[in-house]
Amino acid sequence: MNIFFQRLGSSLARYLSKPGRNYEPFSMINQVQLVTHLQPGDLLLVEGNSKISTAIKYLTQSTWSHVAFYVGDSTLVEADLVEGVVRVPVSKYVGYNLRICRPVKIIDEDRDSVVNYVLGQLGQQYDVRNILDLVRYLIPTPPIPFRFRRHLISLGSGEPTKAICSTLVAQAFMSVKYPILPREIQQCEGDMPTYCDTAMLETRHYRHFTPRDFDLSPFFDVIKPTLRHNFDYKKIRWLEDKTEKALTN
Repeated sequence: MNIFFQRLGSSLARYLSKPGRNYEPFSMINQVQLVTHLQPGDLLLVEGNSKISTAIKYLTQSTWSHVAFYVGDSTLVEADLVEGVVRVPVSKYVGYNLRICRPVKIIDEDRDSVVNYVLGQLGQQYDVRNILDLVRYLIPTPPIPFRFRRHLISLGSGEPTKAICSTLVAQAFMSVKYPILPREIQQCEGDMPTYCDTAMLETRHYRHFTPRDFDLSPFFDVIKPTLRHNFDYKKIRWLEDKTEKALTN
């Protein structure tokens, strides 16, 4: 019976990972720009085009359906539904709509610890026998109220599921207590307080993080390679200008 569910789960995972049609890239980030500007510890948010990506984008109401972690040497580590936690080249995502997010002012020691944590998860696999976790993604746009959708993202039946992209990254940063999207908890004095100290933060469970949370986080900077070196909009060559010039000649 376990072999049956393993095979069924593997087939379902492969189906959900198949690319969809009519993907429209808007990103202008090329491979040279990615390699030049990515630093170890950076996150690469990806607007995927697979069937499961469509569901994740709907459930999170976000452009981003996947997050990969940059470890250096033109290499990303990501949690793939079929392959598990693996190394992939940066070139894999050239041509996709992307965003680079960077943890702000993280000390070198903690950055190294986060990188080592991610590398330590290589080889982890998602248990595809959890069929019910995969079936939910067969309906790309389920009629679920928005406040309940975040909970549909987390896979797994209670055990730590390291082979899910945002879970892997969230656990890595939480291992050094670097904030992502913590809750703000009011600490009030006395039975009938007139003053509340709102400086206390409470972390969320790592299984409930989604790729867009790293974009929304006030603790991650957004890096735009096209603006980093001598950007001058006056030097842009517009196709319309060339067409207009040809018509006037």
